[in-house]
Amino acid sequence: MNSRPAIHFLLSSILLCLFAGAWANAERIPKELLGDWSLIIESGEAGWLSIGEKDGEPEVAMMVNVGTIRPLKGVDVREGQIHIPLKTIRKGGRQGRITQETRAAVWSEKGELKGEIRTTFADGREEVRDLFTAKSIPPMPAKAPDLSKVRFGKPITLFNGKDLAGWRLRRPEKINGWSVEDGLLVNSTPKTDFSATGAYGNLRTEAVFGDFKLHIEFLVGKDRNSGIYLRGMYEAQVVDRDSRMQGKQGVGAIFGRVAPTKNAGFEGGQWQSYDLILVDRHMTVVLNGEKVIDNQPVPGPTAGAMHTDPMAPGPIYLQGDHTSVKYRNIVLTPVE
Repeated sequence: MNSRPAIHFLLSSILLCLFAGAWANAERIPKELLGDWSLIIESGEAGWLSIGEKDGEPEVAMMVNVGTIRPLKGVDVREGQIHIPLKTIRKGGRQGRITQETRAAVWSEKGELKGEIRTTFADGREEVRDLFTAKSIPPMPAKAPDLSKVRFGKPITLFNGKDLAGWRLRRPEKINGWSVEDGLLVNSTPKTDFSATGAYGNLRTEAVFGDFKLHIEFLVGKDRNSGIYLRGMYEAQVVDRDSRMQGKQGVGAIFGRVAPTKNAGFEGGQWQSYDLILVDRHMTVVLNGEKVIDNQPVPGPTAGAMHTDPMAPGPIYLQGDHTSVKYRNIVLTPVE
């Protein structure tokens, strides 16, 4: 999902350098850094950073484009730095080890967070890959929205069944596997595995939206995988009932974030339907007529998000870099 080298595949460790003047306790994270951050990275990749503490220990997660959203193990705070070990990729033995460091700094008393993504190679060479700034993400609302009081506007048909009007590839340099066949929106790719990215392109709406409800129907084969991103941030998983991906990664889930209460999916090769309501960072998911997520908070973006600012509008986008899939009857009704 990136024309440049995928920086997240080079990770060996992440180093967060946090400068906040004289610390009273060098082992504690400065209070102004606690919370979630939407990263604005020069490369254009989406980035998300969560900095917290639990039982006196740092609890930090970071995602660049794709990757884990879980707190990372082995985080250590010392000498004004947060060290976060990640996976190591070795090519050609130990000499091929690559480490990547990410440094964040607090400038001024306003607590503005800035940083850089730096790659360090086995021979000691360092290369700055990207600079980034960060925007603080407001805390999740204390209460779920009262959906009975939400007013919806006029429905918008996003797919006309004739052509790709209103849609474009997220990254135009990717291979376009999307077409319209017999009134269906079809993505055809040779890919059959579940790996995170591929050569084919994701499809997004030209228009962007705030909160809304979305009806969409999909057909995915057995052991195939795709996804529907709401506002470019939250993926509703598209797999069959018997997929090896279940729970938070299964059909009916907001991928990696919210698990469905039951598996209401159909067998591969059958048409399925989603009715998805996104209001105030809370999701309701009706899969094949059964409510499987009921107005639950989504604490952050899912892997593959186009952006990570939950206060900004975003498009509907469909994964095309995974396996083949078909869609129809795509109708969005915005909140007034």
